[in-house]
Amino acid sequence: MATAKPKPKTRKKAVLKTIQNDADVGDFINSVGDETKRKDADTLLKLFKQVTKEKPRMWGSSIIGFGNYVYESPATGRTGDWFMTGFSPRKQNITIYFITGFGKYEALMKKLGKFKISGGSCLYINKLSDVDQTVLKQLVDTSYKQMKEKYSGKK
Repeated sequence: MATAKPKPKTRKKAVLKTIQNDADVGDFINSVGDETKRKDADTLLKLFKQVTKEKPRMWGSSIIGFGNYVYESPATGRTGDWFMTGFSPRKQNITIYFITGFGKYEALMKKLGKFKISGGSCLYINKLSDVDQTVLKQLVDTSYKQMKEKYSGKK
């Protein structure tokens, strides 16, 4: 009597609400109501473009992302597309996304200035003048390079 072979495990692609889209990054930044956050977003846009050499893309309605990769959730095995780094000028604060987390950046984080961390990869600042922009640039550069190295060839 033949036994049935187990089916190979298939990876389902996660359906995310926050996806890359064709909305105009400049229009989004110009729509930011708070003048300081709008100017900070312009400065961050230049910094991220300089560091990543990537075209900025809107992710959802309020995140500006740079680069992309396919991640796999260790918990569920599902995969999904996501950006390698980015930021969002939100009403309450500016969120900067370090997908690599902050564990490897302890020395730089001590020099950064005034910030909060949440969720392991989100850095919150009230305004750009609260942080040392040279240190921020180093953090973005290091994190982005680690993502590119880890996911090179995987799009």
